[in-house]
Amino acid sequence: MEKILQLDGVSKWFGESQAVADVSLNLPQGILALLGSSGCGKTTLLRLIAGFEHPETGSIEIAGRKVASNNCWIPPEKRRLGMVFQDYALFPHLTVVENVAFGLKKLEKAAARRLIELVGLTGLEKRYPYQLSGGQQQRVALARALAPQPPLVLLDEPLSNLDVQVRLRLREEIRDILKATGTSAVFVTHDQEEALAIADLVAVMSKGKLEQIGTPQEVYTQPSSRFVAEFVTGANFIFAERQGDLWTTEVGCFAASDVGEKKADLMIREEDLLIEPTESDGAVMIHSRRFLGREYRYCLLTPSGKELHARTAISQVLPVGAKVKLNVASTIKIFPA
Repeated sequence: MEKILQLDGVSKWFGESQAVADVSLNLPQGILALLGSSGCGKTTLLRLIAGFEHPETGSIEIAGRKVASNNCWIPPEKRRLGMVFQDYALFPHLTVVENVAFGLKKLEKAAARRLIELVGLTGLEKRYPYQLSGGQQQRVALARALAPQPPLVLLDEPLSNLDVQVRLRLREEIRDILKATGTSAVFVTHDQEEALAIADLVAVMSKGKLEQIGTPQEVYTQPSSRFVAEFVTGANFIFAERQGDLWTTEVGCFAASDVGEKKADLMIREEDLLIEPTESDGAVMIHSRRFLGREYRYCLLTPSGKELHARTAISQVLPVGAKVKLNVASTIKIFPA
């Protein structure tokens, strides 16, 4: 299968700061999410793919065609890429249909109306951008990016300016539209839930480096580093010492897997941390409880003063200040202490 995107050892410096550090990845087809906090290098990597920045080292191939290396450079306008920006970047003086059809040949402009229908804007063809909501403008931007039938579309935090409910709905629509047109995409986001929901592959970045790439399920359930575990899953970490078949911690003992470590940090996701009320004094105190609609989020204090967090069903309501015991609902993953 032809790779839609391949990066080999791509690096980029700005002065003495390395924004992208020796990144290699490939996308056979589908949607790749570049996930990371602000300043991690994800947008710089997207700009390198687009051709807005030159890599210092490495090579970039798009749909089997080399577009950047030490001895090759294809400018952005010749890479046949679609672009969707955070701020929509529509032409204010053009209507919806004129924006989508911009740059297309006359015989191709009928396709613009089909794309407008696909993105759910039928009947709004003659409106101008200022007459549309933010979500509608982003649909126009997506339709315009898809109109030339590019092999790859790049989306730079396209939903970050939208209200929460619009963002949730539009991320599903964007995925459905990309799948319906058979278009691959690279989607930049700092929102963990958004990346897991929209992508076929998630690439987690930190300080310019690629920490892990895998399916959403792999990245969430089998994080390869403590950073990925903390950033993607919001996991708790508890120091433990091995005693026979048990990990001994300040909050209790847990079954140990067959590993050689004697000391480790146990990774426990918030939804896997079980709170058990006890009539006798437990080792952990409930510090606070927050109602999140479908669940409660508890902040727990250990004897040493460490904070842990747990999410429970709304059917389980425990009072602040109560002493509780803790258990886990899944196999514990460990990281060297």
